Amino acid sequence: MSDNQSWNSSGSEEDVEPRDESGHLVGVVDLSGVLSKWTNYIHGWQDRWVVLKNNTLSYYKSQDETEYGCRGSLCLSKAVITPHEFDECRLDISVNDSVWYLRAQDPEHRHQWIDSIELHRSIREGRREKGGIQGAIFIPSPLADSGYGSESSLRRHGSMLSLTSATSGFSATSTSSFKKGHSLKEKLAEMETFRDILCRQVDTLQKYFDSCSDAVSKDELQRDKIVEDDEDDFPNTRTDGDFLHNNNNGSKEKLFQSLSPKGINGIDFKGEAITFKATTAGILATLSHCIDLMVKREDNWQKRVDKEMEKRRRIEDGYKSALSELKKKSHFGGPDYEEGPNSLINEDEFFDAVEAALDRHDKIEEQSHTEKTRIQRSSPVPPGDVYSSTGTHRFADKVEEMVQNHMTYSLQDVGGDANWQLVVEEGEMKVYRREVEENGIVLDPLKATHSVKGVTGHEICHYFWDTTYRNDWETTIESFSVVETLSANAAIVYQTHKRVWPASQRDVLYLSAMRKIMANNENDPDTWLVCNFSVDHDDAQPSNKCVRAKINIGMICQTLVSPPEGDKEISRDNILCKITYVANVNPGGWAPASVLRAVAKREYPKFLKRFTSYVQDKTAGKPILF
Repeated sequence: MSDNQSWNSSGSEEDVEPRDESGHLVGVVDLSGVLSKWTNYIHGWQDRWVVLKNNTLSYYKSQDETEYGCRGSLCLSKAVITPHEFDECRLDISVNDSVWYLRAQDPEHRHQWIDSIELHRSIREGRREKGGIQGAIFIPSPLADSGYGSESSLRRHGSMLSLTSATSGFSATSTSSFKKGHSLKEKLAEMETFRDILCRQVDTLQKYFDSCSDAVSKDELQRDKIVEDDEDDFPNTRTDGDFLHNNNNGSKEKLFQSLSPKGINGIDFKGEAITFKATTAGILATLSHCIDLMVKREDNWQKRVDKEMEKRRRIEDGYKSALSELKKKSHFGGPDYEEGPNSLINEDEFFDAVEAALDRHDKIEEQSHTEKTRIQRSSPVPPGDVYSSTGTHRFADKVEEMVQNHMTYSLQDVGGDANWQLVVEEGEMKVYRREVEENGIVLDPLKATHSVKGVTGHEICHYFWDTTYRNDWETTIESFSVVETLSANAAIVYQTHKRVWPASQRDVLYLSAMRKIMANNENDPDTWLVCNFSVDHDDAQPSNKCVRAKINIGMICQTLVSPPEGDKEISRDNILCKITYVANVNPGGWAPASVLRAVAKREYPKFLKRFTSYVQDKTAGKPILF
């Protein structure tokens, strides 16, 4: 404790927080349970085991891992608990720059956690006010002991000192200190010394003047007395004139004897006057030097201020540039910036974030593409007659309905329909779109036509339908599984797509069926078709971690064969596959319409080119599968 501070405290730290034998705060009920905690924009919300104990909130990966230590904790003394404005299950807890985003199972659980946290805080704060530190801080004035303005400081030295003797005892105030280059602090010390000397000299001169005044008064009285004596002696007859003259001279000597310069208390008036003059000259010189130093210091400070202003300007420019880059890269933190009805991110920032995330995915895919091509996967191809019928499973009628719809409407020419807009054209591939919105959600149907040499419609549909090869060409899928196999050519598949922040993660549950449609005319080619459409299944219910998308997709292929020259056998150079790909997707969620259309325009052509190139590579040098 410093001398400048003092306080009185009542009570001790042991009295502030009474605890029971187990170390828990008395009167406080601990709480523990599962809460969803926001981890990061990649993994989103994750379930964690949260424990409220001793005014501290801790979390563990699971209840089984509590014995290994917590993964993080917050002291609730200075924590700010904020229930979310829109999400009734969410609460945010912040301590300085650390923020925990938590979600309970339902609003009732959230209220229970908030009440328990507030109870811990209120009890602790109440005990702290009862047994904590009381009193006031005392800070004395810095001028109290400095001596400035006190009468004793002007008379510290009892003996009279001349200018030389007064300054000889202080190295900082010697005559050499008059030279330029000394600091303002030294010059102020000189001014203090000069002040003391000047005060003593003024006292000395005042004493001299007082002594002179007293001497003059005494001399006037003495002169009057001498004159009276002379008047008494005047009637006497004296013939010797020199006698009277000598008496007069004696009287004058008596009159002015006390007015001698060294006759009053031994003070050398001339010396003191010279010293006083030198002191005032020294004060004036030091004041002039102080002014010069302050002017120079002002110039130096101005230069430093200008330099700091320039530095601040550069920092502000860098901050604005970094903020602009941050918006482009969309490194926003917390769940408030992800896709949702109350998202804090605007449409332009949303688009920039999605575009940046897709670019990163493309780079990762390019790096892993070489490794994927080295892995040779194969699965037995069922005979062609397996795909000629729908089967007898419970979704057979629905599959047949979807197949007929695709054969009737998907193969229609888009040229006469003004609602279809050509959005992409790259060589043989053309992508069309028809803008449709329902309740603010983009439901734009897409249709793409393409021609691929060297592969058959059977091969295209085989690699598109068989899940064995799915991860080789599909780059947007995070995981997938076959929920149920309905028949040799139909299965129910559940798959989750990679998250593109700030958009929410999507999952899809769909039935995938592959069919062969025989041509009615022997001159027409057979048609191979894969249709994927959303269904419901008890083993794959929707969850709050993903937005469930609805799809209706058709891959329709026809093989055209050109006759070989002469007696040559048909080779891959003689075959051409015409592809019609249609997609009707309801993404769900709250993504902006402009973002969804831009992503679809960008990703669908890339997907079709990537998939067809993959099939060409897989079938090169292999027997043709008609």
